[in-house]
Amino acid sequence: MAARPLLKSSRSGSILSSTGGHYLRAEILSVGTELLLGQITDTNAVFLSRDLAARGIDVMHRVTVGDNMGRAVEAFRTALGRADVVVAIGGLGPTEDDITKEAASEACGVALVNDPESESTLRAFFERRGIAFHDGNLKQALKPERGVNLKNPNGTAPGCVFDLGDRAVICLPGPPNELIPMWTDEAVPWLSARGYTPAEVLRSRTLRFVGIGESLLEPKVKDLLACRNPTVAPYAKTGEVHLRVSAKAADEKTAMDLIAGREAQIRERAGEWLYGIDDETLEIVTVRLCIARGLKIATAESCTGGLIASRITDVPGSSETFVEGLVSYANEAKTDLLGVPAGLIERHGAVSEDVALAMAEGARKRAGADIAVADTGIAGPGGGTPDKPVGLVWIAVSTAKGARAERNLFAGSRETVKLRASQSALALLRKTALEEF
Repeated sequence: MAARPLLKSSRSGSILSSTGGHYLRAEILSVGTELLLGQITDTNAVFLSRDLAARGIDVMHRVTVGDNMGRAVEAFRTALGRADVVVAIGGLGPTEDDITKEAASEACGVALVNDPESESTLRAFFERRGIAFHDGNLKQALKPERGVNLKNPNGTAPGCVFDLGDRAVICLPGPPNELIPMWTDEAVPWLSARGYTPAEVLRSRTLRFVGIGESLLEPKVKDLLACRNPTVAPYAKTGEVHLRVSAKAADEKTAMDLIAGREAQIRERAGEWLYGIDDETLEIVTVRLCIARGLKIATAESCTGGLIASRITDVPGSSETFVEGLVSYANEAKTDLLGVPAGLIERHGAVSEDVALAMAEGARKRAGADIAVADTGIAGPGGGTPDKPVGLVWIAVSTAKGARAERNLFAGSRETVKLRASQSALALLRKTALEEF
């Protein structure tokens, strides 16, 4: 079959784009029984999904199959029936259960032949390391009769491309330190040279919200969720909600302008809960804010066990704002370290508004900080009562202008309650810094 650029293909399944070209459709096929057993996390598929999307190539399916020849061949055939580019991950080693290249060969109807250049590179790799070379390793030097091998300077397994003219199958090794540079330096240039160039680029921006649940945020932007370009998609995360705004256009500037227009609409409707963009976590935004305003902060934690302080100090440069963090788990620690009156704990209980307020004030005064946040609660799974159920957490903040506390009732496991509590504490800390300084 004569090779021809993908965008000139007249395949009946092509999807017409808004600019008159055709969307490129990709499928990611991960091969490995260890993935099905949950023994490792498929970070490679995440990387490729993001990279393909950024290049304007739509990932329509992601499939995982075990080290079984019959099922792998079936998976490749299915992928070839619905995708323009199939990217396979893993299974390129020298052992019998490394079947990816062989399965792709059978599914594509393209034979594998020895590649002298790959064999030479492979033998030199073993020789440099003083390792005996076995004939079994020669299977890694095979290449598609119609296609090319992809160089792998970081390992023994070269990748390969099956060139089917209007479709392509790309096989990449499993180790991320081999897959990522091979994809970027070898596979992507091959796709570009062969005319696998998308008609449009896809760009996205993630807007991050805290203090409002998905059920309350969605009605504010409901009409925008039905828009096609840019699209708006909500995602509920632990303790926050994300809106991903994505646009397709002929060039990056046009796509980003479309996103900016949609973002302005969202900000007008829900800007008071918007705290960050893309990879800006709540702790990053909060620490940057406190540094910018010259604030010194302290924490006093009970049920979160130091998680708030840990998240703050995970941020580079946090030493400019963070003074002290105390974990006062026992009642005696609350009294001895933070000056919470024992009588106050006896009257109201450790998990109470009064104790949370006293903890925050005690932490601020002890550290000489401008602002302090504290929590006390019942993370579970035991310890709850009808009046104070599992998941009840009081969070308080103290400044020189006064103190205030919020009552929260979180659902989920012990770990989830702690995470949600730390999220709410950081949100209250940020809100107070914005309002009072």
